[in-house]
Amino acid sequence: MIPFNKPYMVGRELEYIQQAVASGKISGDGQFTKKCQRFFEEKYGFKKALLTSSGTDALEMAALLLNIGPGDEVIMPSYTFVSTANAFVLRGAKIVFADSQTQHPNLDADKIEVLITDRTKVIVPVHYAGVACDMDKIMALARKYNLFVVEDAAQAIDSYYTGADRIRKPLGSIGHLAAFSFHETKNIISGEGGLLAINDENFIQRAEIIWEKGTNRSAYFRGEVDKYGWVDVGSSFLPSEITAAFLWAQLQELNNIQNRRKEIWEYYYQHLSPLQAAGYFRLPVIPDFATNNAQIFYLICHNSDQRDKIIAALKAADILAVFHYLPLHQSPFYAPYHDGRTLPFSDKYSETLLRLPLYYELCRADQDLVINKIKVAVQR
Repeated sequence: MIPFNKPYMVGRELEYIQQAVASGKISGDGQFTKKCQRFFEEKYGFKKALLTSSGTDALEMAALLLNIGPGDEVIMPSYTFVSTANAFVLRGAKIVFADSQTQHPNLDADKIEVLITDRTKVIVPVHYAGVACDMDKIMALARKYNLFVVEDAAQAIDSYYTGADRIRKPLGSIGHLAAFSFHETKNIISGEGGLLAINDENFIQRAEIIWEKGTNRSAYFRGEVDKYGWVDVGSSFLPSEITAAFLWAQLQELNNIQNRRKEIWEYYYQHLSPLQAAGYFRLPVIPDFATNNAQIFYLICHNSDQRDKIIAALKAADILAVFHYLPLHQSPFYAPYHDGRTLPFSDKYSETLLRLPLYYELCRADQDLVINKIKVAVQR
């Protein structure tokens, strides 16, 4: 069988986990946590990086840092994972959904301004498949209306954006805050795990407190206070050292992992392009201002029937290909709170987008089999 995803072990994960256990400290904020956080700060220029137990936790920390509460409005795409919305709904916010672009599942930055009201507090761009949203437009709106920007960069490790200033910026370094995920389906993994990137220095001190259950324990361990106590709201957001040790092994092989995934992505694109040219489906579009980190390779089918036909053909050959999000504005939970606007492109991607197997150990023969089965399915 060819699975949709297969977690890749780089080889030193168990060694580092053993080191963490031998150190006598396997709770959070130990040596491996600090190594991972320093890696992100040095490589991508985040002013502060805090590991979390998941990308969801990182988003929930962002909502707490921004003091989101009842009556606040948060603009985000409908075509995203539920965690993007849940983090703010848990604080009592109203979610205002923006539609996707015509050529890409990312939210359409040109459709944001009309959604802004005097209650709007945050814009949450989601970098789908690791491809950047139009951050110049989004940050300009944030400055104009005095809003915060939280980048949902769950899929966007080691991906970049180049704006009008021609400076290449890592995704997650542009908004005030950003959330990453190291779930087993991502490029860099720790089973579960995440990261909150803080780019506005005003949030750093409080972020540490929220991260440590609302206490100033981090300051205590640095010797800045003689005792620690409960000083703010918070929760247990930090992961164990076992998780951080696994992640550290992965980060050391970041370039190798990225290069391999890009090889697989490019091979799909090269060998499926003739079918795109023949009009059978559409392949991913990478805007000029974005880079591709090969997080997802997908097809945009003509309709759900064609997608189901391809899925069935692949399944018959023991190949697992899957669709992605159901639009949140139509979800059983949030549909009653949606303002009734139609979001045709969010619906379109929900009905037509198909993700193909993509993982480090996907061999050329298996990839050829996937490609050939797709050819037969669409030409039949």
